[in-house]
Amino acid sequence: MELTEVKIVADSSSDVLKLNKINYEVAPLKMIASFGEYVDDADLDVDGMIAEFDKHDEKIKTACPSEGDWLDAFGDAKYVFCITITSGLSGSYNSARLAKTEYENLYPDRKVCLIDSLSAGPELMLIIEKIEEWILEGKSFEEIEKSIAIYQKKTHLAFMLQSLKNLKNNGRVSGLVAKIAGVLDLRIVGVASEQGTLEPLSKPRGDKRALDALLKIFAERGYRGGKIYIRHCWNESLATRLKEKILEIYETAKVEIHKCRGLCSFYAEKGGLMIGFES
Repeated sequence: MELTEVKIVADSSSDVLKLNKINYEVAPLKMIASFGEYVDDADLDVDGMIAEFDKHDEKIKTACPSEGDWLDAFGDAKYVFCITITSGLSGSYNSARLAKTEYENLYPDRKVCLIDSLSAGPELMLIIEKIEEWILEGKSFEEIEKSIAIYQKKTHLAFMLQSLKNLKNNGRVSGLVAKIAGVLDLRIVGVASEQGTLEPLSKPRGDKRALDALLKIFAERGYRGGKIYIRHCWNESLATRLKEKILEIYETAKVEIHKCRGLCSFYAEKGGLMIGFES
């Protein structure tokens, strides 16, 4: 594949806005509330959005990219690698699947590799970077397509939630549970399951126990050092504490801290962490 012929496309759950060496484009998701609509693109004022969400106690809906949005993102690339948020949380994958079929029917000489990440946020970042690496190494479309599923078995997502507000407002936990969690200073720590759903594993009390729970998840899922990306929603101090603990245990760890953008802020909520890592 010539570099000019290939493109990586992801929805905005990846939190990746650009790549330096490979043509890349984002299909944004939206957060929709009675007080405004927020498009998760490069122009989004993420801090302003989080502040507004914090003022209101109502259900906030999300809207995935349409088939047309995906087709626009594919552009005129001969080879497209398209990564979406887990189909367990959004219709983004189904929209992209329709776009892939339409694109390949319109242009029989073009190919789209469609990837259901079964995850969100920093795990998508790992997959995108690996695809970029393979492209730059000169691997063929078919070689990369076969390698992605294997690589996905080595990537994982863990999360820690401080707030259950969005889960409560969207009917995923009761108001009583959310209130009790706040009073008892509980955290929700979990992982993205193999089916692409968010699976809570424990409810530690306070930050210290939450960090210990995350470190246990890393070890149990085979992290031994290497890439680990921490995304935080208004909680850089806790993200930094987690980074320090990781480096104490794993000397070869390559830890990066980034702020969540729009959709990931919606899921992580204020104070939350999302961590992508390789086993």
